Amino acid sequence: MNVTLFVLFAAALLEAGGDALVREGLQASTTVIRLTLFLAGGLLLFAYGYLVNTPSWTFGRLLGVYVVFFFLIAQFLSWVIFHQRPTTAVLIGGAFIMAGGIIISYP
Repeated sequence: MNVTLFVLFAAALLEAGGDALVREGLQASTTVIRLTLFLAGGLLLFAYGYLVNTPSWTFGRLLGVYVVFFFLIAQFLSWVIFHQRPTTAVLIGGAFIMAGGIIISYP
């Protein structure tokens, strides 16, 4: 299970990181920077897709854990890169996401 958790965490990091790079690319000041960020973001998103689809697992069951990782990483990147602190509503919703992840992954 530890390898599975690592793969899910890495996949969430790749997806959220790729999304963040594309978002930065949309705001870039020059075409070269914009294209570089789009390319890097696209590569990370492709790596995410490859990583989550390569193992032979029942992804639906592990989706709860993945969504929790994605939420946590997305909020962290939003805070660090985009300087957007999570609101109370986001924190409450995140608590529900984490509770749902626990329920879904419970044997």
